[in-house]
Amino acid sequence: MKRALVFSLILAVGLGFAGFAQTLSGSWDTDVILDLTATNWADGITINTEILVDYVVGDWTFSSETDILNGVWSNQDFDFAGVLGAFTIGGDIEFLPASVAFQRMDVDASVSIAGVTFGAAFHLWPDNVYLELSGSGVAGDVSIDVTVGFGDNLYLIADPGDGCDLDFSYLDIDVTFPFCCADVSAGLRFGCDGFQWAEFCIDALTIENLPWLTLGACVTFQTSGKTFVFTPDIDLGLIGCDFDLYYHFGEGVNVYGETAANQAWTLSSLTFDGIQIACEIGGVSFTGITFFPTYWNNGSGPAGVYMYGYDGYAYYFPGILYGFEGFGTHPGPFWEAYQIATTDDGCCGPFAFDVTVFFGAEGGLFDVAYFVANMEIQLASQFTFTLGLETDVANDEVNELSLGFEVTW
Repeated sequence: MKRALVFSLILAVGLGFAGFAQTLSGSWDTDVILDLTATNWADGITINTEILVDYVVGDWTFSSETDILNGVWSNQDFDFAGVLGAFTIGGDIEFLPASVAFQRMDVDASVSIAGVTFGAAFHLWPDNVYLELSGSGVAGDVSIDVTVGFGDNLYLIADPGDGCDLDFSYLDIDVTFPFCCADVSAGLRFGCDGFQWAEFCIDALTIENLPWLTLGACVTFQTSGKTFVFTPDIDLGLIGCDFDLYYHFGEGVNVYGETAANQAWTLSSLTFDGIQIACEIGGVSFTGITFFPTYWNNGSGPAGVYMYGYDGYAYYFPGILYGFEGFGTHPGPFWEAYQIATTDDGCCGPFAFDVTVFFGAEGGLFDVAYFVANMEIQLASQFTFTLGLETDVANDEVNELSLGFEVTW
């Protein structure tokens, strides 16, 4: 009788889960990279494998990412996201199986009540914990955001303290409101020692007789001083095709168009660093870029766009030159590149490719410095084969040959 009851409960639960809308999908992606410049095969072969699995049940999605590098289980992530009543919840847990170590856990939740959105974000690292509570709302033309942090945020603090505690860390109050002909963003920051700074910014301020120029500015008040920063921007409008201009300002203005603190902005110092043009014809795109490396970032490296990239915050080259700035393990710097690539099935059906030719900073018309080519072909609806090649033409070397495949379900 008891066995029949247990079996009935299992059957009822199973039928209950089967009643939910469920899907199971994922992919298996493997790349074999051959470094033909290595002195021995053991160091010249790299095998990367990534396995993704998504399980959707009802309003919830559970995901798993498994990374294997050269036969070593290098990374394992578990993600979840869904709706619980009026709450939206998401998070992830990351492990480093190779060192049997817990990496981090993040959980976010939000709920909207009477037009006000409340949020909570919890982050856990080894020996550190951080909690962030937030609230935001809009009243007419005024928007208000309030954020309170507790503990040590490893995303913001370079050298946090040890121990899992939730001491008060900071309080941010942000308000956006219209004033005269501009929208003003105001911010207040309080820390453990009290008031830290107050900032007032305007953005996209237009000048009637200079429609191609917009201005932004920020003034920051601290207990011991004041900082003023201009943020000019140029928009030349539609030129007739996909055409980009790269520029910087001098005379106290840094490379990405923002004046240094408390220094005047001089429009006469406008310098164009490069151009890029792109067009698409019949499912194939052509892109050409020239970026002049004659302007160097304080003598320490080539100028570019200051942003977060593969090497953290740094100056990166724009367009198809991104990744070839010449620092880290990336080759370069290359001052010019041309690329032809497929964009959709209108060209070649299940076959896609891209070919990029790079020229060095001192290269002439025919001095090709680097060559990158990639192709993929869909052999079946759920199986794709890829092939990649990188050649250092300047040094007469074939740097990398990569083979890969992706299986989806």
